[in-house]
Amino acid sequence: MEERIPAVAMRDITKRFGPVVANDNCWLNIYRGEILALLGENGSGKTTLMNMLSGVYFPDEGTIAIDGKHVVIRSPKDAFALGIGMIHQHFKLVDVLTAAENIVLGLPGKLDLKAATAKIREICDTYQFDVDPNQKIYDMSVSQKQTVEIVKVLYRGADILILDEPTAVLTPQETDKLFAVLRNMRNDGKAIVIITHKMHEVEALSDRVAVLRHGQFVGDMLTKNTNAQEMTNMMVGHPVVLNIKRPEPVNPKPRIEVKGLTVRSMDGFLKLEDVSFTANSGEILGIAGISGCGQKELLEAIAGLQPVEAGSISYVNDNGEREELLGKDPLSIQSMGVALSFVPEDRLGMGLVANMDLADNMMLRSFRRGKSLFTDRHSPHKLAENVVHDLDVQTPSVETPVRRLSGGNVQKVLVGREIAEAPKVLLTAYAVRGLDINSSYTIYDLINEQKAAGVAVIYVGEDLDVLLELADRILVLCGGKVSGIIPGRGAKKRDVGLMMTKLGGVGE
Repeated sequence: MEERIPAVAMRDITKRFGPVVANDNCWLNIYRGEILALLGENGSGKTTLMNMLSGVYFPDEGTIAIDGKHVVIRSPKDAFALGIGMIHQHFKLVDVLTAAENIVLGLPGKLDLKAATAKIREICDTYQFDVDPNQKIYDMSVSQKQTVEIVKVLYRGADILILDEPTAVLTPQETDKLFAVLRNMRNDGKAIVIITHKMHEVEALSDRVAVLRHGQFVGDMLTKNTNAQEMTNMMVGHPVVLNIKRPEPVNPKPRIEVKGLTVRSMDGFLKLEDVSFTANSGEILGIAGISGCGQKELLEAIAGLQPVEAGSISYVNDNGEREELLGKDPLSIQSMGVALSFVPEDRLGMGLVANMDLADNMMLRSFRRGKSLFTDRHSPHKLAENVVHDLDVQTPSVETPVRRLSGGNVQKVLVGREIAEAPKVLLTAYAVRGLDINSSYTIYDLINEQKAAGVAVIYVGEDLDVLLELADRILVLCGGKVSGIIPGRGAKKRDVGLMMTKLGGVGE
């Protein structure tokens, strides 16, 4: 049988960033008519390898062949000329323009928007995309924006597509739609690569998996011939237990009481409307909702970071005494002994200082507690070392600026610091976003340890499968309103997905 010629053949690819070797003699084949899942832990070199294929980086060593012919890719423009397009997790769209205008933006030659719109409709009909070329981006859902990004690379002639964490902010129903489209594209002969940490999606969608570990290619296999456990073991290099614990809450008592909470954004848009719930000690309350449905504003309001239009937020101490948090600034809330810990979505924007090293970022939480003119640097340094050890943070040292770490390792530092504060209430927004499966399970264990210690955990997550396994109760937000509060045990993924998109779920 004649061997297939790969659409992409990457051979002996090496990429260094100073002393760090991101990719070390990597090999990778990508075939047309196939969906390849590229797997690996944080810092394993997946995104770097794909960035070299899409022209963002240039390899220090190695070769790339497209359909058997050696090529040199020095820029994204070179990649597009070869039919390669990458859809990044963070969209690169202009909100005030239409879908069609975004799709043709930056292309050379005279603009014929009517002809462009006709071509876009043809692409949408071919692959069953749900997008209106004349709709403004700011009127679109997250999944529609992602569709525009995919159509944009197809419009430019791409038949080799790379998708980085494509389902990170999609509901189960939107994910199903995306998978149907990707299968249509595969059946049309496109070569598709997905980078994801969600093993159930790898099993459901991909035809083949390729695994990187510590920057090296360790192997590939047909998805039908493997399973989540085997793939995870390959990524990590040793057996990993894929089991999220969910012990029963022990003597839960109200810790945070939210009543009639209404919040508007800085530009006057209603983000939360009449939200009420109770978070109990020794319990994990999961928050489910489409991205932008008010999860961020809810946690920021509790932490004193978000102005509130109406309602109340009470902290209940161990004696059952209530104290109102609204009107207090974040430092006052911490000084009350409430110790609200917040893991934000924007980890380098408001979570950590990029140019400071790990030890100094740890010190940001503790320096105000000092009792002398001199800052205690020993304790934060020791804490940083513990976080690096416990969470396997890939860093040359604790003196390394956090901006030099990969996104996943930055997240580990942030989560480790927040949990180390021994809070009474732990607010976690996307605590495992961008983390590999091994690191994610470490975080789940740490969160469960907080629960066992009597902490009230409010957990906002993107992965509904995890939320259904981890949370004791799930509060579902839709359009800034509570569409239901349901027990985590026995909840169905599709039912929660419907509650995320349509008001009228099951009340508490």
